[in-house]
Amino acid sequence: MKKQFYVRKTFISVVLSICFLPLWGQSDFSQIDSLIKKMLPVASEVGISVYDLTAKTPLYNFRADKLSRPASTMKLLTAITALSRPEADDPFRTEVWYDGVIEHDTLQGNLYVVGGFDPEFDELAMDSLVREVITFPFSVINGQVYGDVSMKDSLYWGSGWAWDDNPEAYQPYLSPLMYCKGIVEVEVAPGAQQGDSARVFCKPISSYYTVTNQAKTHTPSAGKFSVSRDWLTNGNNIIVKGNMDGIRKSWVNVYDSKCYFMHAFLERLQGRGIVVPQSYGFAEIPLAGVQKMSSRETPVQDVLNQLMKESDNLNAEAFLCRLGAQATGKKYVTAKDGITEIMNLIEQLGHDPKDYKIADGCGLSNYDYLTPALLVDFLKYAYSQTDIFQKLYKSLPIAGIDGTLQNRMKGTVAYKNVHAKTGSYTAINALAGYLRMKNGHEVAFAIMNQNVLSAAKARAFQDKVCEIIIGR
Repeated sequence: MKKQFYVRKTFISVVLSICFLPLWGQSDFSQIDSLIKKMLPVASEVGISVYDLTAKTPLYNFRADKLSRPASTMKLLTAITALSRPEADDPFRTEVWYDGVIEHDTLQGNLYVVGGFDPEFDELAMDSLVREVITFPFSVINGQVYGDVSMKDSLYWGSGWAWDDNPEAYQPYLSPLMYCKGIVEVEVAPGAQQGDSARVFCKPISSYYTVTNQAKTHTPSAGKFSVSRDWLTNGNNIIVKGNMDGIRKSWVNVYDSKCYFMHAFLERLQGRGIVVPQSYGFAEIPLAGVQKMSSRETPVQDVLNQLMKESDNLNAEAFLCRLGAQATGKKYVTAKDGITEIMNLIEQLGHDPKDYKIADGCGLSNYDYLTPALLVDFLKYAYSQTDIFQKLYKSLPIAGIDGTLQNRMKGTVAYKNVHAKTGSYTAINALAGYLRMKNGHEVAFAIMNQNVLSAAKARAFQDKVCEIIIGR
């Protein structure tokens, strides 16, 4: 009898422990409520959603359905939707075609450079493209050289992008033909003696832009270091100013990307001894009578890694444009075509698309509005699709290791255990992704801080929340 009582008591204890396990786990998260009160400014707001992917149960929600500006966590929706397409693995392509005939060392016809919105097309890619072109038996082009940018409409910025963010490198002019991301890297170093002009080095080297160097060596009266260009008049004169007491780097966009690409293409052909026309134009490639000369491909994973690790706006917009092109099969794709596909997935996941606002693919727009719950549902969907999840997880910044999380969560339980996308602009800060709890469970989470002028405070709060979820 005593043994039966002991067995029964043990059984009841086990049952009770199982039944109340979620409650015990939930009690740990009461610390998040305390963090909200202690760490965040009174005027700020936050929305949080946490879901245990292993146990398939919600862990914590705080205003999870509150609309918030996502900043760069918007990139998660764009990427996950793009990766869900049947053609998701198709590389980004840039191609060169020609019509006419090649005779007596001369191309009696035209070249067409067809843009596929490859955001990673750089100097090495340009060299590769040109190397293939010059293997053909001609050294003179007796025709025209055209850029085909018919993949996308002519709107070069997203809806709601701030005009005065120009000429920042994070706001490039969008085009199916992108060269070095449509930006110039400017490195400035002091001269030999005080008062000398600083030394300026630019990459890539091109006659497409000019440089005005007003920077001085060890001359405090020269003012603060800055790099800009005559952007109000759509000029491409890069202006370097200020006192130089060490080596500095800056990046500036150029106007406009499709011309930047074509100018560089002609320069490279000339540099390899090809006699080219004095100028280039833009036209669609003919439907017939053309042959391929050259092609350059960039794997999707390479584009995705840059998008997530470095929060690259250009890469996100390239995904959005390609998403629209794949879904519609048409030319002159608009942002709306890509956004429609994101909205379709939102509906597929059980949400009403009318409850949200999406204006671009990267989150740079002030018109974007999402919720933490929606972000988590996208993360849950990605987790349920092995092929999507493997690509996405590989691309996400890792806490304390790389990308935009390289300098966060070091020396804490969150170190290496958080793989997530950051999002930040004035008064907005967000973090969404995956983490692994101490018990081995995988978790999807989204934290969206709003109206916090101090990004440092918002990030410190997010890091602490991650630590609490992971456990000690």
